[in-house]
Amino acid sequence: MVVELRVDPGVAAAYPGYRAGVIVAEGVVNGPSDAVGSAALAAAEVRWTGLDRPADHPHIAAWRTAFSSFGAKPKRHWCSAEALMARAMSGEGIPRINRLVDRYNAVSVLHAVPVGGEDLDRVAGPVRLAAARGDEPFDDEHPRPGEIVWADALGVTCRRWNWRQCRRTRLVGGTTRAYFLFDALPEFGDDELADAMGELEGLLAAGWPEARLSSWVVDPGGRQLRH
Repeated sequence: MVVELRVDPGVAAAYPGYRAGVIVAEGVVNGPSDAVGSAALAAAEVRWTGLDRPADHPHIAAWRTAFSSFGAKPKRHWCSAEALMARAMSGEGIPRINRLVDRYNAVSVLHAVPVGGEDLDRVAGPVRLAAARGDEPFDDEHPRPGEIVWADALGVTCRRWNWRQCRRTRLVGGTTRAYFLFDALPEFGDDELADAMGELEGLLAAGWPEARLSSWVVDPGGRQLRH
């Protein structure tokens, strides 16, 4: 295991049934968007044509409730999956960023689950999901006290659970080692989580057949289970 993720007991108690799915990819070579990622994004952009709005999906509705519980206004701060789904459903389209980001964004929209990616060489683990004190650094700002954040030894890596990632750990052109994080509330079942993780593993293998992939799930009790 090349990255350790922990869920603070207070978060686990407040959000029972939450699970963090983790995929580690070593031996990738990030770069400009490619055909595999673009095709996955094109499929994602038409996935939810039957919904009037992302919040009609039960998993997105659950994230709105979770955000409200720690003071984030759902009309202003959307979980990452809702933000991407809204762009797709409006016809605006999902931006093409790079090979790695395109892949996890596509899976996020296709499965209506927040997914993020971090450069392992820029992370100072372990990485912990916890309520912020309010003095942790995040780019040029700080989180609000009580806000749920992912943070490592150097500061917050993602504000409001999965709303916005910091610049320090994002996946860039030189990234060769990455981990991908799936945030799943109870409305998103274990089989759905496994399917989403499996799809991203397939997209990674299609782009980098020699890459070393490993995956697991961190359950509400902090146990790391095989995926």
